[in-house]
Amino acid sequence: MKIGVLTTLNASVEDNLRKVADLGIDNCQLKCWNSACLTPEMADRAAEAAAKYGVEITAFWCGWDGMSYWNFYEGPLTLGLVPKEYRAERLAMLVKGAATAKRMGVTDVVTHVGFLPENPATTEYQELVAALRWLASRLKASGQYFLFETGQETPITLLRTITDIGTDNLGINLDPANLLMYGKANPVDALDIFGKYVRGIHGKDGEYPTDGRHLGREKPLGEGRVNYPAFIAKLKEVGFDGAITIEREISGEKQIADILSAKAILEKLI
Repeated sequence: MKIGVLTTLNASVEDNLRKVADLGIDNCQLKCWNSACLTPEMADRAAEAAAKYGVEITAFWCGWDGMSYWNFYEGPLTLGLVPKEYRAERLAMLVKGAATAKRMGVTDVVTHVGFLPENPATTEYQELVAALRWLASRLKASGQYFLFETGQETPITLLRTITDIGTDNLGINLDPANLLMYGKANPVDALDIFGKYVRGIHGKDGEYPTDGRHLGREKPLGEGRVNYPAFIAKLKEVGFDGAITIEREISGEKQIADILSAKAILEKLI
């Protein structure tokens, strides 16, 4: 396993990748929530900067333009590909993001699909699976993988969805903190359900929710409820040998300090 960090594809991408190298880290996931940045020119800038600073881009995390609410009420209505009214434009952005990733030489494309329906017998579920099958097939044709970011669904629902889509280029970007913060699962146990599909990890920590409306709190790695010694041991048990990409959803000097602390903790455990 190797340790990376999450950074951003935007107008400051060269500086962002330099900062990754300055942290003593040689790999990253690159995220983007702005379709205006999904251009060949931006992909070339990122690839050139990554080569210059010796940073491998292990995955491209593609978000979407427009509305998103990270809670239990508006979240199911606005996040990912589940809401039908946003699905077409977000599928188009993911295809554009995959092309950007391809130009950078990146195989894995990640996103939050949204609150996957628990009941597989519903029309909502079947239509979503059909849309995801279309998207996965597009990525397969370009030699790429589509990865589900965990958190907004139970592990068994995610496993069922992957199985029902049925293409062989699907995987999981496992964010253990998200599973806790959405109240969906213990991340160590979740690996027993879908461990063979995990292609990426977010090194993040957090707490369970304390009410029915808001997510649990994100915390510095080592200060939340993710049992990282057991989690790393379980990753080794299921054969994961990829990147653990540190994510800390704050900014400023505290973010840098928490990233470096997380790096030190993970280095000892790995």
